[in-house]
Amino acid sequence: MNFKNGYIFTESFQFVPGGFSVVDGKFCDVLIEKEDAIDLYGAYVIPGLIDVHNHGNSNADFSDGCYEGDVKMARYLASVGVTSFAPATMTLPYDVIAKALAAGLQLKKNPVEGCARLLGVQMEGPFFSEKKKGAQNGEYLRLPDYDAFRKLYDDSEGLISIVDLAPELDGAAEFVAQAKQLCTVSIAHTDSDYEHAKAAIDAGVTHLTHLYNAMPPIHHRKPGVIGAASENEAVSAELICDGIHVHPSSVRMAFKLFGADRMVLISDALRCCGMPDGEYELGGQQVFLAENVARLADGTIAGSATNLFDCMRNAVRFGISREDAIRAATWTPARQIRALDQVGSIANGKLADFVICDAALNRKAVYLGGEQI
Repeated sequence: MNFKNGYIFTESFQFVPGGFSVVDGKFCDVLIEKEDAIDLYGAYVIPGLIDVHNHGNSNADFSDGCYEGDVKMARYLASVGVTSFAPATMTLPYDVIAKALAAGLQLKKNPVEGCARLLGVQMEGPFFSEKKKGAQNGEYLRLPDYDAFRKLYDDSEGLISIVDLAPELDGAAEFVAQAKQLCTVSIAHTDSDYEHAKAAIDAGVTHLTHLYNAMPPIHHRKPGVIGAASENEAVSAELICDGIHVHPSSVRMAFKLFGADRMVLISDALRCCGMPDGEYELGGQQVFLAENVARLADGTIAGSATNLFDCMRNAVRFGISREDAIRAATWTPARQIRALDQVGSIANGKLADFVICDAALNRKAVYLGGEQI
């Protein structure tokens, strides 16, 4: 299948006029226009988006450990232009996390037509701070435990692509030094000071989970986690860009502080994403959705009810360049889950997952492996 007369978002992170072909579900002849081709009539083509922090949608949650629910999640994601994802677990007992990983592995091994690709999992919990647990269930918090993590990793055949922890906890730096050999290690749900955060980063942390949320704010005498992460070029930072978790000014600040090449847009969406207002569940706790805001019973903001495609468009609306927002929703998340050889950009040999849009990033069509869904 050949396409021509489009503006292609290339690995230069710019739109370039041209076309491309798809052979056996993969891109080839990128920017080459062939006569016998589908005319895009000047449309914009971007890589399929990659959400590396997503709990659920459509009244399904990855932590349910239900294959059918995971398929439902993946089908919704594909429909909105998110063609790959790494769903997130919660702070739960190890056996519950193991069940979720087993269901996820089933979907990864047996992709379903018209559904987003499950490329990994973010293990969000249980190695967190009580003070900054947010919407995590404090009953199941644990100190970093490499043996427990390694068993989950091995039993799921290496499905865990990001593992989170609070760096101030006992044994955190030692955990990082071991776990970084297997997957990306991220700082999350932490009350850490600068020194503990820097020690974890020096040990091998290369990711920061939902920047600003569930961590101390920046203070000029206490730069904390954000200060330690921002000054190390190896660390990338997630950002929930639903317009609720982070103020638009703080979105712009994050892109300036970390640079566009280190920002990762995420949804942190819950099962209430794509659903009407009402009562839902998250990690054994009640969540109430009202006017697109999800809260626990005590008023704590939980995850979001917004998909990543809308988060990307929000970022542009908040003042981030179109090109930087696309990069933060495609290439950089693919790098952080170590999947850049398969997805994340429109390049020869990569999976032909792409979205056709207009100049304002209004979605027109979604393709998975070169097939329109």
